[in-house]
Amino acid sequence: MADNFYLDNHDLAFHLKTPVVAELSRLRENDFKDAGTRPDAPVDENAALALYERWLAKVGELSAQKIAPRAAAVDREGVALQQNDVVFAPGTQENLRELVEAGLMGVMLPRRYGGLNLPVTVYSMMTEMVSRADASLQNLFGLQDIAETIFLFGSDEQKARFLPRFASGELDGAMALTEPDAGSDLQSVQLAARYDEASGKWLLNGKKHFITNGCAKVLLVLARSEEGSRDGRGLSLFLAEKSPQITVLRLEDKLGIHGSPTCELQFNDAPAELIGQRRRGLTRYVMSLMNGARLAISSQAVGVAEAARRCAWDYTSKRSQFGKPLCDIPAVWEMLSRMDVLTAAGRTLLYETSACVDKRDALAQLNEAGAGNDDTRNAEKAYGRLADLLTPMTKFFTTEMANQVAYDAIQCHGGKGYMRELNAERYYRDARIMNIYEGTTQMQVVAAIGGVMKQLLAPVMDELAALPFGEGLRPLAARVADARRLSQECLEMLNADDLGKLDLLARRMVRMESLIFVSLLLLRDAQRAPARRALAERFIWEFLPEVAMQATIVKTALS
Repeated sequence: MADNFYLDNHDLAFHLKTPVVAELSRLRENDFKDAGTRPDAPVDENAALALYERWLAKVGELSAQKIAPRAAAVDREGVALQQNDVVFAPGTQENLRELVEAGLMGVMLPRRYGGLNLPVTVYSMMTEMVSRADASLQNLFGLQDIAETIFLFGSDEQKARFLPRFASGELDGAMALTEPDAGSDLQSVQLAARYDEASGKWLLNGKKHFITNGCAKVLLVLARSEEGSRDGRGLSLFLAEKSPQITVLRLEDKLGIHGSPTCELQFNDAPAELIGQRRRGLTRYVMSLMNGARLAISSQAVGVAEAARRCAWDYTSKRSQFGKPLCDIPAVWEMLSRMDVLTAAGRTLLYETSACVDKRDALAQLNEAGAGNDDTRNAEKAYGRLADLLTPMTKFFTTEMANQVAYDAIQCHGGKGYMRELNAERYYRDARIMNIYEGTTQMQVVAAIGGVMKQLLAPVMDELAALPFGEGLRPLAARVADARRLSQECLEMLNADDLGKLDLLARRMVRMESLIFVSLLLLRDAQRAPARRALAERFIWEFLPEVAMQATIVKTALS
């Protein structure tokens, strides 16, 4: 077992030490204007990078030395419901206590609320490492978007009352969206919110189910505030603190992620307060919340893939068959190397998307503070559109990737991989939910296809394709250019008004766009660091040809 999940992963350090992260630090720190006023505020980009590395090393150490050794026991012990109280496994309780003591429960919150004011990109790296150690713990640590949503949309009074308590670890949170008859179709939510004139409070009545960490002290609840309404325009977002009027009816018995409770909740006149404006719960606030959730699950997926590929390498390096280590048998080595490439590709897309979200958020704060101009407002909108495309695309790519890597990890172990004495089967069980919760892969396609049809990534890909690639990379860039032409031909043939065919072919279009974009990102990284050329070469030679196959299917369907 490694001593530190940050220090043993050079790929993480590569993605941290980029010009983009330096730019993010300037944006996040508002050109370092807090320097000198707060002892923990960096004075420049180098100080910010050193600060990020210190926090990542702290999380890496906790993940490797504390969280990972407890993960198998947490998986076996799970959670229990005792008189409406959810009881975590002892290992989970220790993990949460240590994360609180380390000051890691307000990673993205501003310092004035007791937070660390770290970028989303750094937080994504933290959640990747926590997930590599124990994917179920990420479902608790990774819910910091609840506090972030209050920061973005709550009143000043709500921020002052709740955010310091989130940052200190006194409060934890969950989002209560899904209902028995409203899964992916959140417009159909029926849990009722009624304003009580006598108490001056909103009262919630109804059920929610499949709620991750539904036992949390603070719930963000999507509820129908407009009586007689039937669609998303009648929904508002509410904050409900834990109370006797909120009952945990039961815990789901799940395939994996056993350390995280998945609850069915009953609300009986539960007091709540409105977040933001009425009628904007789904159309504005939950969409923002879901983008953060997509990024968190993408980080979780990359973390599980990293754990799975490492355990496969470890086992096959030690286990010998036919007079040689398993990893030296070509068929096994081919699986192992494919796992390496897929994991690194998913990570590359994850941190590109995280940086896009960081830029959007920093520009939004700048503009809301009245310090922006036309350029910054236009840039915020542009990055917002890109984030709306890249977050579902990234969840689509990384969660499907994690399932494949976890599957192959068991195969590398042979029969041993199927046994619970080793970790491979846990990674496989844990990975299976990731392309389902926070929006299935199919829903990610629905969310992404509009941006693909509008070719929102075209300017970004043009810029990447125009890089001065060296002689060794130019043939690979030419292959990517050929794939882009095929994709463009499909876009020109596909009529956005023909909804039947668009829905049928959307997955193939989003998949093509993902493969092309990841290929260009890997080429960019290989241009910057020649040691990464083999990674770009393997991905482009093995996975990019799928674009031609998908394009043939699309053209045949449209002809």
